[in-house]
Amino acid sequence: MLTKKARLRIFYLTLLSFFVATIIFLVLKSLEENVVYFFSPTEIYYKSNISLNKKIRVGGLVKEGSVKKKEKGINFVITDLKNEIIVSFTGIVPNLFSEGKGVIAEGKLRDKKYFITNKILAKHDENYMPPEVSKALAGTK
Repeated sequence: MLTKKARLRIFYLTLLSFFVATIIFLVLKSLEENVVYFFSPTEIYYKSNISLNKKIRVGGLVKEGSVKKKEKGINFVITDLKNEIIVSFTGIVPNLFSEGKGVIAEGKLRDKKYFITNKILAKHDENYMPPEVSKALAGTK
């Protein structure tokens, strides 16, 4: 038979475990809503329950020869070398944005082949060095 002190310890340990589990659940649930995963054009093409009104990210390569500049923005094609999606962006593109390079666009789908973005995130490899830094290093040699 357990003593009163042992039963009290078990009760507090159970209560603490419940609170820790609840806090972990709430943290994971809030992260689920805030983490933005990006889809490839192929994933968008084959996904049957994709929402047209929800903000998503589309990632892939900017197709060679697809960049068309317009007055206040740019149109281009993101490809994953299997499927493509046309992207329309109004604003100033990042310096790293160019054809054949990786890009992630954040916005909303108009349909499975046309994406309207409000943010472009250009990707670079681990060897990238900003132009200002490379000029400064070249000047010190």
